[in-house]
Amino acid sequence: MLELKDLINLELLSLAQNSFSGPIPVEVFCEMKNLRELDLSENHFVGQLPLCLGSLKKLRVLDLSSNQFSGNLPSSFSSLESLEYLSLLNNNFKGILSLNPLANLTKLKNLRLVDLSSNKLSGNVPTWLLENNTQLEVLLLQNNSFTTFQMPTTIVHNNLQLLDFSKNDIGGLFPDNIGRLLPYLVHMNGSNNGFQRNFPSSMGEMKNISFLDLSYNNFSGNLPRSFFTGCFSLKYLKLSHNRFTGHVPPRVTNFTSLDVLRLDNNLFTGEMGVGLLSSNATLSILDMSNNLLTGSIPSWISNLSNLEFLLLSDNNIQGTVPPSLGNMSSVSLLDLSGNLLSGAIPSYVGHYVRYLFLRDNNFTGPIPDTLLARRVRILDLRNNKLSGSIPEFVSTDLEDPPELSILLLRGNSLIGSIPRQLCDLRTIRILDLSHNKLSGYIPSCLYNLSFDLGVAEEDTNIYIGSDYNPTSFQLEYYKSTFVVEKLVVKYTTYHEIAINFATKERYDSYTGGTEFSEGILGYMYGMNLSSNELSGVIPQEIGNLSRVRALNLSQNFLSGSIPSSFSNLKDIESLDLSYNMLHGSIPQQLTSLISLAVFDVSYNNLSGMVPQGRQFNTFDKSSYVGNPLLCGLPTNISCDQATERSEEEDNGGGEEDEEVFVDMLVFYYSTSSTYLTALICILLLMCFDCPWRRSLLRLIDAFIASVKTMFP
Repeated sequence: MLELKDLINLELLSLAQNSFSGPIPVEVFCEMKNLRELDLSENHFVGQLPLCLGSLKKLRVLDLSSNQFSGNLPSSFSSLESLEYLSLLNNNFKGILSLNPLANLTKLKNLRLVDLSSNKLSGNVPTWLLENNTQLEVLLLQNNSFTTFQMPTTIVHNNLQLLDFSKNDIGGLFPDNIGRLLPYLVHMNGSNNGFQRNFPSSMGEMKNISFLDLSYNNFSGNLPRSFFTGCFSLKYLKLSHNRFTGHVPPRVTNFTSLDVLRLDNNLFTGEMGVGLLSSNATLSILDMSNNLLTGSIPSWISNLSNLEFLLLSDNNIQGTVPPSLGNMSSVSLLDLSGNLLSGAIPSYVGHYVRYLFLRDNNFTGPIPDTLLARRVRILDLRNNKLSGSIPEFVSTDLEDPPELSILLLRGNSLIGSIPRQLCDLRTIRILDLSHNKLSGYIPSCLYNLSFDLGVAEEDTNIYIGSDYNPTSFQLEYYKSTFVVEKLVVKYTTYHEIAINFATKERYDSYTGGTEFSEGILGYMYGMNLSSNELSGVIPQEIGNLSRVRALNLSQNFLSGSIPSSFSNLKDIESLDLSYNMLHGSIPQQLTSLISLAVFDVSYNNLSGMVPQGRQFNTFDKSSYVGNPLLCGLPTNISCDQATERSEEEDNGGGEEDEEVFVDMLVFYYSTSSTYLTALICILLLMCFDCPWRRSLLRLIDAFIASVKTMFP
């Protein structure tokens, strides 16, 4: 790098995205008096910023981001009167960083961007930068530890367009005058803080605000009417995870450009307001889930012609699903879970929807065979009152095969056998048919469910993050006159959805994209057939589901032995075969399953030695309870004792039978001989004439006479 020190007339120097380390070599940069842009970002520079950087008075762009700088800004920075772009993001600045050198830049008129994000800064948010730098357009302070946020009292800032102070520890009241002092703000993100109490009415004065995210705070009370009528440029509004109350939206709103509205996880009450119709030409995402909404699903929702995501889950909405929903060809995600909806599931609901969630309602009747049209990727009907059999809805005549990835029918009253057509769902990732009344055999063709990426519990929550049809907001601000004249900031919205699936004997969380390319959902494959009335043997072919991570066949009437082919389940983490009628030994080959964390074969008729080694050394005796013929660790029965007891039982049983046979022979012989001896003695005595014989005969005659008198 020392070779650069003689380039004293250089105006632009970029050393970004290298592996330079150590302190900044002052002998290289500090003599470049003509530098207008210096970019040292994404290296491994450490230590404090050198004092001599302040001598580069022509510097317009200074990018020191993504290094390991610490300390404070040098006092010499007060000489950087031409500075327009300053980025210190993602460094090790901590505590109350002294920005006094910037405050002393009384002649500075062109500073447009200050980026202090992703450090460990604390104390007050440096809003005084707005007073001293009237040309400032972008102020980025997110992901720090700021605790207090106050706006200047009088200065109206007409140029600030982007303000981001999200992911800090800011508490107290939100500045009541922020709307009056920043009337031209386009983008504001104050999410993930601790703001309390009311939403300021001055927000309605932000006529240009397009993106507003104040989610994950402690705001409460009603939203002011001026906000709904004044912020007519809003495209993205997210107020999720607060404590807002009242009816929303009101009957009159001016959200004519609104694309995304997220008001979930609040305390809003009443029925959905018709004011949403003012944005019926643009609204694509509407999320009012997890509130206290009542009434029925309004039929006017069908007028939101561009709506793609509709989420009303976990409210108190009653009634049936309106037929108007069947006409919304734009809706790809519909979540009505966790309400009080009743009646039959309309067949038209699945015509256009790709992600359908109707869990935890009171739906009755059979499952419409139209719900699994080719487009449907997720179908969640868990915990309703559905009856009948699983429809044979998979058609092999379709030119394009179904794309179903998750099928959840748990907790209903479904009967009949598992249809073999399910085997044709080659794209399936999670199949949950548990807690029904299904009977018959497990189809051996289920091994066709490859549980493979890339092919066309208690409960576990799976969250699906979706960048499907993203909403982007572009804000252009000045960075460099030499390299990039405009820097485009894009903000993409996505949605997360909850799905439950039993793994590892508890309810866990999984996240990923709707195309299953992101998050740990992309690694989740499972099948749950537990708590039914299935019988017969476990097909050997199930062992071919090499990608499955959770397999639950418990609480059925399965017989036969545990298939040795289960040793092919290389990714298995949870295997539950408990409460069945399985017999035989536990295959020793299962010890090769190095990912196995939960193994339960309790309450069967298994026998022999419990396998040892690898993961099997971590399972306690609760995995084997209810199998009295199993021996070895971790049971309390040694295999020698078990063998001896078995032999004794075998031998003892033969001896006992023989003894019984001998005793019966002795009994028969002794009884017969006694009877014969008595009879002979009587006959011999009857041959002699003696007084006691005559007396005996008289007694016999008297007995016969008395009997005759009793029965005339």
